[in-house]
Amino acid sequence: MAQKLTTIGFDADDTLWHNERFFRVTQDRFADLLADYTDRDHLEERLLAAEKRNLGHYGFGIKGFVLSMIETAIEVTEEKVPATVIAELMAAGRDMLRHPIELLPHAREAIEALAPQYRILLITKGDLLDQERKLAQSGLGDFFDGVEIVSHKTTATYADIFARHGEGANQSMMVGNSLRSDVIPAIEAGGWGIYVPHDLTWALEQATPPRENSRFAEISSLADLHDIVRNLR
Repeated sequence: MAQKLTTIGFDADDTLWHNERFFRVTQDRFADLLADYTDRDHLEERLLAAEKRNLGHYGFGIKGFVLSMIETAIEVTEEKVPATVIAELMAAGRDMLRHPIELLPHAREAIEALAPQYRILLITKGDLLDQERKLAQSGLGDFFDGVEIVSHKTTATYADIFARHGEGANQSMMVGNSLRSDVIPAIEAGGWGIYVPHDLTWALEQATPPRENSRFAEISSLADLHDIVRNLR
């Protein structure tokens, strides 16, 4: 290994704790509310288009998701959506914001095993208040040497974070369930990218795994992370 690993960053949503499944439940509720106006497949396409279009305005997270649902409801009903439906969507968003945190298998064990030897960071994107709430409820906060809640995860984002919190990206690793946000830009910055697939991944986070890159690895769960790190020594 050309450089010694000193710093490990972890994604939060669907890497350390469940998140996407709550979006799917709310999206099913959304489809039921608008069943009289359009079919489910068409609605999903319109909602995804709205989410993609609105990322630059609202960012990632529950609030932007709710606003995109409301916008989509207005569009597919040709501005005839009942106020009761809008109220239901807002209530669904509040339910999501109140949902208790449930850690994914091996999340705590993985961090506990690595924290004594490495600088551990949480690098997540989304709404500031919601991510702070989830971190506080997770019980993992004391393990992190730094917490970064960012608007976007880009190559420049990782280069900056790993420079400020460590010895640079080439001595750092990012662990996450999103190829597009967690793995590929971290590798492009010069670090290692460890992909931990999740059964539910938002369409806008999907990408082709860079399997030819020597700094890429895929593991089935966080239980395998310690072995990956140990083999880098």
